[in-house]
Amino acid sequence: MDAEETIAVIGAGLMGHGIAYLFAAAGHTVRVYDPAPSALASLPDRLDVIADLLGHEADVPARVSGHETLAAAVDATAYVFEAAPEVLELKRSIFAELERHAPRSAILASNTSAIPISRIAAGASAPSRIVGTHFWNPPHLVPLVEVVQTDNDNLPAVDKTIALLKAAGRHPVHVKKDIPGFIGNRLQHALKREAIALVAAGACDAETIDDVVKHGFGQRLAVLGPMEQSDLVGLDLTKNIHDTLMPDLDRTDHTHPLLERLVSQGHLGMKSGKGLREWTPEQAEAVRRRLRDFLYKQSPP
Repeated sequence: MDAEETIAVIGAGLMGHGIAYLFAAAGHTVRVYDPAPSALASLPDRLDVIADLLGHEADVPARVSGHETLAAAVDATAYVFEAAPEVLELKRSIFAELERHAPRSAILASNTSAIPISRIAAGASAPSRIVGTHFWNPPHLVPLVEVVQTDNDNLPAVDKTIALLKAAGRHPVHVKKDIPGFIGNRLQHALKREAIALVAAGACDAETIDDVVKHGFGQRLAVLGPMEQSDLVGLDLTKNIHDTLMPDLDRTDHTHPLLERLVSQGHLGMKSGKGLREWTPEQAEAVRRRLRDFLYKQSPP
């Protein structure tokens, strides 16, 4: 694979600047577009922060340039990664622009966390080149990328994207069915649904939920996946547990009322000082630092 392929990233925010950095670190020229001048203005400093964390030289962030127009960013590119907010109509409008301005040979990818790729590609003139690439935050530290296939015509673009990501040191996985949430977020939010229901039912408080995960089964999740764990303990034991547990698990088929109520009251989490738990700015920053330091230690050299 050509290590000097030009890659565009649409969005310079939380995910976009990290995606841009990881491709620059792999030797690519990266162009970033964002409609907000402030996001582009702060991009070099945020890239330098990543370089300092990872111990990279200044030539890595120097491979990334900011652009004020989408057309200039995507001109003569091989891949375009969209990292805009999680709003379907916004993403559709971006991909309509990408089809007008990006080379016809370019693969167009969306970093959506949950929206099926076929919904984003609806109305596109060449949907077979549109794939899903769900990076995990922060993308320069978390290796997993879910590459989402929409149909059989889409497979060549998926294969090329997986090869690109592997060459960049990521761990891409092939999601063969275009379903909401893909794999990771379906698993993660199934856990969150039960966790919120337990708090709402008075079984425990939110801090206890976090303690049970962090100090219990969460300690082994990084080295033992749920399928491995089931086979390890035996499917007969797993079945016996399911026979007792499954009838009692939460079955809410919409956003849980507790979550709806907290959001309607403005309790949005760390950014508002209160969510499922209460947070001072110092406590919130300590969590961010703890996460960053842990992920840095786990990331490959």
